[in-house]
Amino acid sequence: MKASLRQQFDRLAFRLQELDAALADPGVASDMTRFRGLSREHAEVEGLVSRYRRYVQREGDLASARELLEDPDMADMARDEIASAEEELARLDGELQLALLPKDPDDERNAFVEIRAGTGGDESALFAADLARMYTRYAERQGWRCEVMSESVSDLGGYKEVVLRFEGDAVYSRMKFESGGHRVQRVPATETQGRIHTSACTVAVLPEPDEAEEVQLNPAELRIDTFRASGAGGQHINKTDSAVRITHLPTGLVAECQDDRSQHRNKAKAMAVLAARLRDKERLERQAREAATRKSLIGSGDRSDRIRTYNFPQGRLTDHRINLTLYKLGNIMEGDLDEVTAALQAARAAEQLAELETGGLA
Repeated sequence: MKASLRQQFDRLAFRLQELDAALADPGVASDMTRFRGLSREHAEVEGLVSRYRRYVQREGDLASARELLEDPDMADMARDEIASAEEELARLDGELQLALLPKDPDDERNAFVEIRAGTGGDESALFAADLARMYTRYAERQGWRCEVMSESVSDLGGYKEVVLRFEGDAVYSRMKFESGGHRVQRVPATETQGRIHTSACTVAVLPEPDEAEEVQLNPAELRIDTFRASGAGGQHINKTDSAVRITHLPTGLVAECQDDRSQHRNKAKAMAVLAARLRDKERLERQAREAATRKSLIGSGDRSDRIRTYNFPQGRLTDHRINLTLYKLGNIMEGDLDEVTAALQAARAAEQLAELETGGLA
């Protein structure tokens, strides 16, 4: 283990002593909010320090076993102990490094996924529908609940734009790497001569804010329009102005919902999407300021970046951020995204570890 990481654990051991003293203070115990916060931190730090102490103990065991190799009568036992200690040290080292990585506070949240057709006309809209289906199938595999918040259907049945909401365990942690430009190479259904076309869509993944942390929307800064819902939905939904579009005037951001027959519920859903977009805008601006001097491995947040190519003739998916190529496109389009997601999460963890070792992360 590198010296810089050992220093991090030495600081945590000192922090554990501070927490022990604080939790023994009657004044802290009388403040339940503070007491619960310190108790959560204590449990987390204690677990880390305990594992680090085990690591140091096994280092000592390894050193002692190597000394015993000099004794012919103890050599066999020493070799067994060396193998055992080295195996446990390798496991503990990986666990400890990962445990030090800063956690994204949004990872446990639900998420909105916005898919928009880009270059490529009708074919792009059809690909947007394919992406929506892929994410919906992935959500089903994860046991998440999926809801269509709004949609704009193209003439051939694709999507000019669709906004999905996924609800479940740690949705944002698995979906956040999907933000960016998605390029498709295939023979479109409208192509009569069998030529391969290239089209593109953009995907934006937004964490759903907690109600307590939700952006406060000033009614004076909102324009709310109602209109008749379009597309499928039955006769009733098309006879009333149940669909709602909300415009945030200072930024020009727009959110709409026409999924429900109730104008009131559509308005509430549109407000939730608008708040998420505003919060996402603020977060991206903050990240741009904080990370202006370095390019993130997973992307800078610029949704015009081309992050992935789907090549149907070759059955190939390529994620350009981590140079990952998989020849299982059919399965992936059916929602088998686990391998892609795991690779992106591992790459992000590797980047964070490198920054941690050089002091780049607090």
